[in-house]
Amino acid sequence: MTAQYDEGTIKTLEWQEHIRKRPGMYIGKLGDGSAADDGIYVLLKEVLDNSIDEFMMGFGKKIEIKIDQERVFVRDYGRGIPLGKLNDVVSKMNTGAKYDSKVFKKSVGLNGVGIKAVNALSADFSIRAVREGQVKEIRFSQGVQTEERPLEPTDEPNGTSVEFKPDESIFRNYRFISDYVVNMIKNYTFLNAGLIIEYNGHKYFSRNGLRDLLEENLEGDPLYPIIHLRGEDIEIALTHGNQYGEDYYSFVNGQHTSMGGTHLQAYREVLVKTIRDFYKKDFEPSDIRASIVAAISIKVEEPVFESQTKTKLGSRDMGPDGPTVRTHVTNFVQKELDNYLHKNQETAEVLLRRIQESERERKAISGIKKLAKARAKKVSLHNRKLRDCRIHFNDNDEKKEDTCIFITEGDSASGSITKSRDVDTQAVFSLKGKPLNTFGLTKKVVYENEEFNLLQAALNIEDSIEDLRYNKVIIATDADVDGMHIRLLLITFFLQFFPELIRKGHVFILQTPLFRVRNKKQTYYCYSEEEKMAAVNLLKGNPEITRFKGLGEISPDEFKNFIGDNIRLDPVQMKKHESMTQMLEFYMGKNTPERQDFIIDNLYVEKDEVA
Repeated sequence: MTAQYDEGTIKTLEWQEHIRKRPGMYIGKLGDGSAADDGIYVLLKEVLDNSIDEFMMGFGKKIEIKIDQERVFVRDYGRGIPLGKLNDVVSKMNTGAKYDSKVFKKSVGLNGVGIKAVNALSADFSIRAVREGQVKEIRFSQGVQTEERPLEPTDEPNGTSVEFKPDESIFRNYRFISDYVVNMIKNYTFLNAGLIIEYNGHKYFSRNGLRDLLEENLEGDPLYPIIHLRGEDIEIALTHGNQYGEDYYSFVNGQHTSMGGTHLQAYREVLVKTIRDFYKKDFEPSDIRASIVAAISIKVEEPVFESQTKTKLGSRDMGPDGPTVRTHVTNFVQKELDNYLHKNQETAEVLLRRIQESERERKAISGIKKLAKARAKKVSLHNRKLRDCRIHFNDNDEKKEDTCIFITEGDSASGSITKSRDVDTQAVFSLKGKPLNTFGLTKKVVYENEEFNLLQAALNIEDSIEDLRYNKVIIATDADVDGMHIRLLLITFFLQFFPELIRKGHVFILQTPLFRVRNKKQTYYCYSEEEKMAAVNLLKGNPEITRFKGLGEISPDEFKNFIGDNIRLDPVQMKKHESMTQMLEFYMGKNTPERQDFIIDNLYVEKDEVA
């Protein structure tokens, strides 16, 4: 029987219904807050973008943010939304002042959708505007107006405040992770010198722009003073550190373009060309960019992004009458960086030595890499170690954000996950025993150690993190001493050789239930003693309680509950104030007495707390 197709099958959705039915079109992936690009942070960003645009236009030097569990409040001191249009700007699609480029010439938000998406995807949403001695407030629920208060006189300063609570029917089990919010706030301040953002009582501001950003994110001291250059509609900063890999921060009109785009591609290429020309040597691009930490910010008229979440710039031109983005970036960097290196010979000499050191290291391991690749092919990676998925993060597919790889210990756990996984987006890599402690070792070990060589090949990160095949790298080990040890060894490996995997928010720990509580009608999976007691109280009577000792004990049918829609992940994060080198030295180095004292001291604290 064929489906009926007539006038009755044609439907028109209200604006809020369409957003709620297809939220991914407007805010990207939903998530639960465990990743920095999950939807709840996009909602916050959409509100903040409007306040930042006010500051960029010269109005309001302070923004206040408060997050109390799941409720968010943002208040700026800009001009305030025109009171007669307050309802329209939050409830009528394609409505906003940013279509008028004279008012918002180089704005972050352009399409008149963002704040509407926040409204539609919130269980409660209110907007309040103060303008020229009057205040107006309107409240909504799921995009439907619930209250409109009349105009009232006020002596408050001009500005706009928004309060919202993400809808739990869309963002399930969500929570705001403060580190992600702080990182977002700091990026806004680095790009808007003089702006003060107050978040839950803490103030953030920057005097030196991208130089402050690099100093904030550097691991240890830079090899040479940060090169910081400003021009018309462009600002760059760069230096080299001691870490492996490349680290870039890119921005357009104050928006963090975490996926890069035309401006970052041009920046990476012109850095290589300028340095080659300066030293008159045809260095390999990888030797020039090894250990680089760099940032670029440009301002573009009416920018075109590749998605509503604005994480990748697609614009080719700086504006209707301006040069191309590539030309603007190339001309600026070639002239200003070349001038800087000529004027700062000491920096130029340090940079040259760093490039030559990278060149020597690359040549030293080139033979080992060839043998490692041959060995990876010989042991048949895709059949023996890796159960791959069909879609990958570097594919042009709408489900690429969902791609992940579970790193498991032993065949039983990998077998259960393999049988219950989504074969489109979920891959499984099986470890054989405990991996090597790589702290203090050189990158040769990545190729000499079979386990790490195969893992690197599976992730496809040998040449660049941009080739990463999975959006989430999930460490799935047992919640016992051995499982915890394997977690530490894997995290040490990533921090030592591929720190950008963690900095970019790709590494997670899989939470698996400790208990199953059930009777004949209902089953609860519990991740803590508190959840277990709550389940026992709900089921009453004498329910059956099972304590899972390892992932291998969980059947494939049950695993579907933990790696599907209800998956719980803990992100692996580096605190900005922590030194990666010092942390690894303490926990994974040879300082046994100090570490032993630390464990004993904290063990007693935990006992006291339990008592």
